[in-house]
Amino acid sequence: MTLPRHVAIIMDGNGRWASARGLPRPAGHKEGVEPVRMCVRECLRHGISALTLFAFSSENWGRPGEEVSALFGLFIEALDREIDELHQNGVRVTFIGDRLGFPVRLQTRMSAAEERTAGNLKLRLQVAVGYGGRWDIVHAARSLAARCVSGAMRPTDISIEQFGDALQLRGLPDPDLFIRTGGERRISNFLLWNLAYTELYFCADLWPDFNAESFGAALEDFATRQRRYGLAAAQTESGA
Repeated sequence: MTLPRHVAIIMDGNGRWASARGLPRPAGHKEGVEPVRMCVRECLRHGISALTLFAFSSENWGRPGEEVSALFGLFIEALDREIDELHQNGVRVTFIGDRLGFPVRLQTRMSAAEERTAGNLKLRLQVAVGYGGRWDIVHAARSLAARCVSGAMRPTDISIEQFGDALQLRGLPDPDLFIRTGGERRISNFLLWNLAYTELYFCADLWPDFNAESFGAALEDFATRQRRYGLAAAQTESGA
């Protein structure tokens, strides 16, 4: 079975899962930790080299303060509890996005997790927090503009490859497979540049219900796709 090198996931449906059970929305976020563990295990088992999870978008700041605070607490708790096992399993953890609005103690935990796992090679795990695809592109454009102003490069030197290297996923292959749970069929400002030729997979499972069988179904669907990158089908089949 053809497998993706890099899987990106929007983990949607925690709040709806909790509401359907008469629980507060933060209960759904807490329940959603186990599917994250499962995805890490399955990527390691299948030899998938990169996993990027959309945990907190730049738009999520508009949610109720109580829910946002609960999410911050859950992040800290999960980092403290999970980082030992991630490190032992050879997982390198990186956080992408704008961290400046997060509590200082959470920023400290993020940096410590990154430093501790920096040498690990089995799986690259990117957690998108305070992230937005448009923010990512603007941030990259500003960094390249600053280099032009300083004289380090000329505007005509900017290439697709250089722009990609200025984005948050620099150094990683673009995602081959994008999964969104929860039934919605949109990418919601996630990795706008990097998803240009990614295979999109949408499933109705709310995130806390997403299990190994669900993940396997996404991989099986990916294996049926013909990835042409703008070429004609006949060219792809002939290797042209």
